Amino acid sequence: MDTSFLSNLNWLHVLVAAVAYFALGSVWYSALFGKKWVAYHKINMTDPSARQGMAAIMIGSFVWMFIVSAALAFLVGKLNLVSAASGVKLGLLTGICFSAAAISVTYLYLKRPLGLHLIDSFYHIVGQVIAAVILCAWR
Repeated sequence: MDTSFLSNLNWLHVLVAAVAYFALGSVWYSALFGKKWVAYHKINMTDPSARQGMAAIMIGSFVWMFIVSAALAFLVGKLNLVSAASGVKLGLLTGICFSAAAISVTYLYLKRPLGLHLIDSFYHIVGQVIAAVILCAWR
């Protein structure tokens, strides 16, 4: 497998985009939609086991956001995108057509409430828009 495309990525930009995407989660799932998200999942936050393994979950989610940001950086380079507006369009495309679609297909089978689809899907749409704007505008 040819992995030479990895050497063309600006890894600092990928890291910053991933950090921004991850940081959005702290606002999204605490200040904005935390209570509703917990209620949809029926999580008892007073149960000590509800917080077990949080470090591994946070590290794992950051790794996945880093992978998404690297893929966005690859697309930015291949498509020669150089403006914030292009980043918005790319983030909307990938966020809606890949992340939100995959989440919603899964949630349909799991019979999750529409509100949960919206909270989780829009998080990834907004996160990918932010990451793509960073990657497109910071060249």
